[in-house]
Amino acid sequence: MPSLARRSFSRRLAWALLLLSPAMFAVNMLMARYATFVPPNALALGRWLGVALLLLPFVWPRLVRHRHALSREWPDLLLLGALGMWICGAWVYIGGRTAPALNIGLIYAASPILVVALGRLLYRERLTAGRLAGIALCLAGVAAVFAKGRIGNLLSVEFTEGDLWIAAASACWGVYSVLLKHRPSALDPLTRLCAIAFAGSLVLLPFAVGEAVLWHGPDFTDWRTWVSWLVLALIPGVGAYGAFAFCIRELGPSVTSVSMYLGPLYVGILAWIILGEAPQWYHFVGTALVLPGLFLATRSPAKGA
Repeated sequence: MPSLARRSFSRRLAWALLLLSPAMFAVNMLMARYATFVPPNALALGRWLGVALLLLPFVWPRLVRHRHALSREWPDLLLLGALGMWICGAWVYIGGRTAPALNIGLIYAASPILVVALGRLLYRERLTAGRLAGIALCLAGVAAVFAKGRIGNLLSVEFTEGDLWIAAASACWGVYSVLLKHRPSALDPLTRLCAIAFAGSLVLLPFAVGEAVLWHGPDFTDWRTWVSWLVLALIPGVGAYGAFAFCIRELGPSVTSVSMYLGPLYVGILAWIILGEAPQWYHFVGTALVLPGLFLATRSPAKGA
């Protein structure tokens, strides 16, 4: 009976975290807009080094036990660190200096369409009519945000610099997700995240140093710098990734993946409340296209279809 009660509690907790984890991921988009006083590469380095150090005491025995696997997998870890922590980290913070938080959320929300496309191209995963329709809707939604609701903007390619940085990071997030799924690893998800976070920190270090020499470095005397690093490491770092992994274990990947559809909604609400960035009419159009498009694009094909 105690084990049944524990199992029931775990599932209830998972359902609660399913609603909470997209909000924790959304904090990263808000911090990209708020923490502009920290240089972007330094902001990403502080976040992911913080994640690695926070996870290290919990996963150290497993890292030692799998040290031979680490020596085999280090090229994958460096590649994943470069994609997930440098490009999908620092580039988001660069784009966040000019792109509104809701733009970031909507453009990033469409990244699963690249996961679907790469899965088809590289691993022959099925691409159904529903998925094709979903991809078309997602592209239309992102185009509406890019063009600010005006076809003329889209035809003349008048995109903001921040939007393009976010789009590049979103595309690399799709590549990162595909590699994370299909590259074999002897490490469990949390231990692998710690290893990738350390690898990403190594990739970020020379960029952060170069940024400090050529532009300026973080102000270590400013308490806001340390708070920004801590918030990013705890909430969209350890908190969001840990909650997501827990939900996958308790509820399965198909149910857990539905939570990504809440991301733009949380980003829009939090950006409005905290940053005062009121959504524009074209954000609603983009959301109305992206969310059902995500559902169709990422839905598993019916058996026998």
